[in-house]
Amino acid sequence: MTPISSIKTTSSNASGRPPMDDLAPETAPLLRRLATRAMGMTGADIERIVRHARLTARREKRPLRYEDIEAGLRDHRPTLPYDVRWRYAIHEAGHAVVHQALGLGDVTGLTIDAQDGGYNMLRFSGGTMETLAWYENMMAMIMAGRAAELLLLKSASTGSAGADHSDLAKATDLGLAMETKLGFAGVRPLLYLSHTVPAEVLISDGDLADRVHARIETGLELATEVIKLNRPPMDALVRALFDAQALDGQAVMAILRRSYDGMSDKIAFDKR
Repeated sequence: MTPISSIKTTSSNASGRPPMDDLAPETAPLLRRLATRAMGMTGADIERIVRHARLTARREKRPLRYEDIEAGLRDHRPTLPYDVRWRYAIHEAGHAVVHQALGLGDVTGLTIDAQDGGYNMLRFSGGTMETLAWYENMMAMIMAGRAAELLLLKSASTGSAGADHSDLAKATDLGLAMETKLGFAGVRPLLYLSHTVPAEVLISDGDLADRVHARIETGLELATEVIKLNRPPMDALVRALFDAQALDGQAVMAILRRSYDGMSDKIAFDKR
């Protein structure tokens, strides 16, 4: 166990690197793990957990350890049933695998331990031309959690729907933008059409709704194909996420890298 008082950090970040890169080698992995496990929590939640961890350490007359805070983060979450935890792991791993396979950027964290279920942190590569292919890949990444559930469990949960921040809400917004604002419409692509209430225009314009739905279906199909072509990495990430409940970006990439290295025939997916 590592007492917090024994960990050294550097005080400057003049290199321009992310602050965590300037920490002592033994410190950064611990902080990444804690940060990943805390995804979705409020500042008040974390403050309360740290305060309780300090009181525990004080009662036991020992230094505060990172393990104390990690235990507090774990205890803050309700225990999930086995099947729910498994589904969350499949859903979030699907997003990560498709995001990485299509070259959209890095995975910086995954958790199935968030207050409202699974959670992912994805970074998008800078300097990428936002072409039709890029937006289609984005749609696939958004739909990848649902695709993973359908492929591995033969059913989809409401985890990808039911709220304004859900996967289906994001996919609908993106599909509508592709058909009305971004110049990729199947009909009159040169028009820029802004809608104050998107749901109303989709309800009133059946043809537009069909085109948006077709965009989403295409994204779901692409995500399914990517996951099929990347099953060994997908399966390895699901198992690791199920066991650990939270993985930082370095852990995710190490798991994917090991899985790809172990494949006898690597499949190079066309990133279009």
